[in-house]
Amino acid sequence: MFGLMVRFTCRDESAAAAFDALVTRTGEQIRANEPGTLIYTVHRVDGRPLERIFYELYRDEDAFEAHELQAYVQTFLSERERYLSAVEVDRLNFVSGKGVDVEY
Repeated sequence: MFGLMVRFTCRDESAAAAFDALVTRTGEQIRANEPGTLIYTVHRVDGRPLERIFYELYRDEDAFEAHELQAYVQTFLSERERYLSAVEVDRLNFVSGKGVDVEY
């Protein structure tokens, strides 16, 4: 299992609204086309209206690489830049948890 936690900071409220729309369109495609993407969630941060946290969990690194190659993900990666002032990415290696099936 492989994951990411990404913190995005939007430029302003207008950019945040446009970013949310882009995220929604992209998320629809991920849900429909990526069986190896186990969890792909986006959260607003309480008290910080310009920040978004993504939590992404993939079956394995191959599933993540397949995700990154999708045309809609490539579109997201290129379009997001116009809305953002900062991006922080943490790569995650699964240890333990609830809510996901893990096969060893």
